[in-house]
Amino acid sequence: MEDSIDEEPEEYAELGHTSHTMPTSPDDRRYAPATDRNRSPILAVLQRVLPPTGTVLEISSGTGEHAVFFAPYLAPRQWLTSDLSPEARHSIAAWREFAPAENLHGPLELDAAAPLWPMESAQFTMSCPALDLQRHPITALVNINMIHISPWAACLGLMAGAGRLLPPGGVLYLYGPYRQGGQHTAPSNAAFDASLQAQNPQWGVRDLEAVVDAAEAQGLVLAETVAMPANNLSVVFRAIG
Repeated sequence: MEDSIDEEPEEYAELGHTSHTMPTSPDDRRYAPATDRNRSPILAVLQRVLPPTGTVLEISSGTGEHAVFFAPYLAPRQWLTSDLSPEARHSIAAWREFAPAENLHGPLELDAAAPLWPMESAQFTMSCPALDLQRHPITALVNINMIHISPWAACLGLMAGAGRLLPPGGVLYLYGPYRQGGQHTAPSNAAFDASLQAQNPQWGVRDLEAVVDAAEAQGLVLAETVAMPANNLSVVFRAIG
């Protein structure tokens, strides 16, 4: 994809859901500037690849802007939000109140690197009583702009969770920048990677091949990659059971 200096601000805006958002509303809603630019291209991929029913679990929902935008378009699927950050969860809850949707749930406190996730606990119905996972089982996981702003353990935990939760044919969707063949796909991605590692040595743009290997170790196969705006990729995996 063509690289230009005009596209760099989106990548830097996507640096982190909470550290690079602007709390400009009178309530707890936060804003990620890149969301307005990437949400429609992401939605187009999701509408094509997601299973037609069930619950979509979003890992690291960030501000919540993607969730409130996607959920109405993706009904009758249920959309379950989550994030480890309290500030992000407050923002998600505020966005849900501002733009409610019957099929939008959460946010859950969820650490992708944890060995068990909240919906694997017997107490899940108490934390999310409006969502019946027996009636609407988890059929897909969505993770947008997390893997490069978290330790590698979070990616490994994400893959392990997908392996535990997804049924055969279930979908794991990832969005973000990746290295391919050991190389950055654009000079702006290389600069972005350097800025990430300067903030935290455990962060950084990941090698797509390493992410695929981690997924395959948990029974997931790469279905497709889709070029996206600002030198990002949609990466779609399917569970083989």
